Amino acid sequence: MKIKDTFQLTYCTNIHPGSDWEHTFNSLQEYVPGIKERVAPEVPFGLGLRLSNKASEELNEGANFAEFKKWLSKHDLYVFTMNGFPYGNFHDERVKDKVHAPDWTTSERLVYTQRLFGQLAQLLPEGMSGGISTSPISYKYWHDTEALKQKAFEKGAEQLAEVVLQLKEIEASTGKYLHLDIEPEPDGLLENSDEVLTFFETYLVPIAVKTLRNKSNVEERQAIELIKKHITVCYDICHFSLAYEEPLHTFQKFADANINIGKIQVSAALKILYNEEKEAAIWEALAKFDEPTYLHQVTEQVGGMVKTYNDLPIVLKEQKKFTELRAHFHVPIFLEKFDQLFSTQDHILKVVEELKNQPVSEHLEIETYTWDVLPKGLKRELSDSIVREIDWLKDRL
Repeated sequence: MKIKDTFQLTYCTNIHPGSDWEHTFNSLQEYVPGIKERVAPEVPFGLGLRLSNKASEELNEGANFAEFKKWLSKHDLYVFTMNGFPYGNFHDERVKDKVHAPDWTTSERLVYTQRLFGQLAQLLPEGMSGGISTSPISYKYWHDTEALKQKAFEKGAEQLAEVVLQLKEIEASTGKYLHLDIEPEPDGLLENSDEVLTFFETYLVPIAVKTLRNKSNVEERQAIELIKKHITVCYDICHFSLAYEEPLHTFQKFADANINIGKIQVSAALKILYNEEKEAAIWEALAKFDEPTYLHQVTEQVGGMVKTYNDLPIVLKEQKKFTELRAHFHVPIFLEKFDQLFSTQDHILKVVEELKNQPVSEHLEIETYTWDVLPKGLKRELSDSIVREIDWLKDRL
């Protein structure tokens, strides 16, 4: 929905199960109309649509696409952003590092992403921009040496250049501006703003410029403009808080490098503050978040550097002394504290204040996808939880 005539605000439907199109559409029909009625009864409501590869393939079969568009129109819904990070199933089975597979070194990732853009181009209303968030090229632990990481960056840049060409053609034929939003996260090949800047400067721009000049007959300056127009950053607040980056500083670094923020995913991480008197209770509270579905990387700032533990069980096993830890577990954005633990809600509030001064992105997507694996004390009926998050953010905007 439109907020303050500037922002498109929604939630990401990766919250809902959907391994194929039938299950995805059933979930959307079950939840979305009721949520819209509660948060946007008088105005159109935009979706942050998540389609697995299989669901995306099946959406193009038979009358599925026409039926979906008819359903959107009937309920005054539209699609302006999509989550193209998870390729396969995202619920009810172990995901962990498989969330990165296939990565940007594979043709499967490119084909999936280009298909999503073809679908978004048809779903996006006239006069709006549209974006799709995607993985941070690959998962760090799949590339053992610097040489292998460099190869992954080079191949990823080559494939992203093909996306730029596609989005250039879509805009030329439809007038619709679309962008691919790269989403850094802990233990991705891109984890923080410095790594994003290095990737653009060292790999993406030089490699993609060659592709665009060869295949599209554009000058170097125009090629660079096209790359930075169509390849942007998904600023996931949870992820950048895990990198211990202050929002205003990060926004300025991207602006100085002429890198756009295509989407802000509004999410909160777990924050664990050491308290010697409550140490046992803190570890007990944190252990409740140890679940087998998703990766829950834990970060710690040591001497100005960020140290990452690649999953929560490692930290729980060591139980070493610390000052502050942050855990990659998307917790409800409306909660600042629960039990003996805290959240990085303060980063969300800093982003909101900056958006009031400078709208660095017009796409805002709440992304708390962990409702079914949260500790029992935090679980509520799903629609109520989604509505509460949307209302909380609306009130602060």
